[in-house]
Amino acid sequence: MHHTLYDLSPLLRLLMVGAALAALPLLWVGLRNRKASTAHRLRALTLVTLFLTFDLVMFGAFTRLTDSGLGCPDWPGCYGNASPLGAHAEITAAQTALPTGPVTHDKAWVEMLHRYWASSVGGLIMVLAGMGWWLATGARKTRTDNQAAPNPWWATATLVWVCIQGAFGALTVTMKLFPAIVSLHLLGGYVLLALLTVQAVQWTRHSQRTQPTAVGKGLRAWMLLGLLMLVIQAASGAWVSTNYAVLACTEFPQCQGQWWPDMAFGQGFTLWRALGMSADGSGIPFSALTAIHVVHRMLALLTVLTLGGLCVALWRSRAFPFLSRALLGVLLLQLATGVSNAVLDWPLLAAVLHTGGAGALVVILVALLSNSATGPQTRRLNP
Repeated sequence: MHHTLYDLSPLLRLLMVGAALAALPLLWVGLRNRKASTAHRLRALTLVTLFLTFDLVMFGAFTRLTDSGLGCPDWPGCYGNASPLGAHAEITAAQTALPTGPVTHDKAWVEMLHRYWASSVGGLIMVLAGMGWWLATGARKTRTDNQAAPNPWWATATLVWVCIQGAFGALTVTMKLFPAIVSLHLLGGYVLLALLTVQAVQWTRHSQRTQPTAVGKGLRAWMLLGLLMLVIQAASGAWVSTNYAVLACTEFPQCQGQWWPDMAFGQGFTLWRALGMSADGSGIPFSALTAIHVVHRMLALLTVLTLGGLCVALWRSRAFPFLSRALLGVLLLQLATGVSNAVLDWPLLAAVLHTGGAGALVVILVALLSNSATGPQTRRLNP
């Protein structure tokens, strides 16, 4: 069945659904903080948006892992409709032709719920940007104790980035789950979490009138190294997931009964190719999937050692006790879910939690960096 990949006719209706969904957290924040200052309301709204974005990243993983990414094979609607209800006949025909998908009624709803959720998060980020500029330039801007309102360019950058994310979401569908595009879409979700975390920390410091905590240069460098390793590992994990290479190794710590199984690194890490295909159009060999999986395991070891060392350094410095405990807890969760994905045949819950754990690590590490500085600030802590 032929259909148009891009059909903008339902775009306005889709945006209206997103706006209606965004109105719910806006109303909740407004009612809950109706007597608070604008800055306090912005802090609350930023935290709510960060929470909903984190949930969106996990729901995106659920969408991918349930093979619902093409549940509606066009964008932004579903067969030119704003919801699967209007596309009932088309979805039924596709499901009848191929009962296991990729287009079924259940998968169509999962995909469209993901789009509704994403549009509502985009609406909240637009409000954050608008209110941030209003507060920064309006008469209500305060500079008590030299603690100015957070720079609104962070909110603007977040708004630009969420638009880029929307473009990658469209390409994910129209390019039929092209691994490089899907991987970039997942990594873009982590970037969105990082940008919102910076703003949440800034608004919290603004409302509490505090400065970043001074730490030693060594500890600060370890935080940066930890974030760098996490970015590399997250990119590797995205490549594993989008190429469905998780089950290339179903044992731990060995793979296929060997420490070094047959691996085709060149084909596995050819980035620009269709799903399940090599660059020349032939099917990708199993040895290429094995290479993708094993590299992810090796990088995981380096990442665990780096972040584990950071946990020790934070403990020795007595800096950020809550964040250091959270870092250790999420790191252990990542180890458990990562091993479970391989040896338990990729259970859905473990796979979704593994994606969420990576997002949580991003939030924690960015929060550590945003809350610390090497100059003379509130107090000084050394590793």
